Amino acid sequence: MAELTNQCCTPAVQQTCCDPTQKASCCDETHGEGCVCAAGTTAPSTRSTATVELVRETVREKYAAAAVAAASGAGCCSPADETGVFGGSLYAERGESNAPNSAVNASLGCGVPTAVADLHEGEVVLDLGSGAGADVLISARRVGPTGRAIGIDMTDEMLDLAHRNARNADLENVEFLKGYLEELPLPDSSVDVVISNCVINLSGDKPQVLAEAARVLKPGGRFAVSDVIADPDMNEQTKADMAAWTGCIAGALTEQEFRDALTAAGLQEAEFRETHRVHEHAAAAIIRARKPLT
Repeated sequence: MAELTNQCCTPAVQQTCCDPTQKASCCDETHGEGCVCAAGTTAPSTRSTATVELVRETVREKYAAAAVAAASGAGCCSPADETGVFGGSLYAERGESNAPNSAVNASLGCGVPTAVADLHEGEVVLDLGSGAGADVLISARRVGPTGRAIGIDMTDEMLDLAHRNARNADLENVEFLKGYLEELPLPDSSVDVVISNCVINLSGDKPQVLAEAARVLKPGGRFAVSDVIADPDMNEQTKADMAAWTGCIAGALTEQEFRDALTAAGLQEAEFRETHRVHEHAAAAIIRARKPLT
């Protein structure tokens, strides 16, 4: 159960501070509208199904709105875009231009995983939380007609936009599937590379996401993602801010927590390289690991 503190939190956060069966003692209702728990301190692997669903719905609403805005030509709606630490501008900075502007401009990512994934002709690449499809389309060109690029996303609006972008790019080695990162709709040992752009931290059960990534990787397969890493001293108020889940901050693991989760999932040779700061208490990083051959 979450530790009791003097912090107050919003009604949405109160849903995440502890298991529903413990909520009365965790979110002391005698304090009126306030909440005396430090939401977010419960380990992701012990969070309830209700908590995971709440996080999913919060994220889904934000990313659906982003897709609708991008499809209408209004541009991306992430407030972080103005700072240059999230969004499509990062692709130009990294020299990545092999995706339509409509896909890149809809990006809410914190990096460009395709720039470091070292993709090869004929490989099968899986993008977790593929959004409008920018990283999938870039990957498809890298792996060529003998390879395949697959995107997984849970948001219908993003999937519609991704399919449109793939058609406009005239690529046939691309596939977009609806699904959850915690329950990937792919068989065991079916992909060579797993990439992701600032999405794993949005999950309410990150260890399960990494376990699924390891499951679908072939022996010797590579894990290369951009994600947000929390500083060890990230304060509890930031962790408790439910709205920040969709800004890639509150849901972030520390580097050590991420390393431990990768190890638990069976992935080895973990490497972390910070790319830029995205928050007073967090940084974007490139994270790489490998599934052992045996």
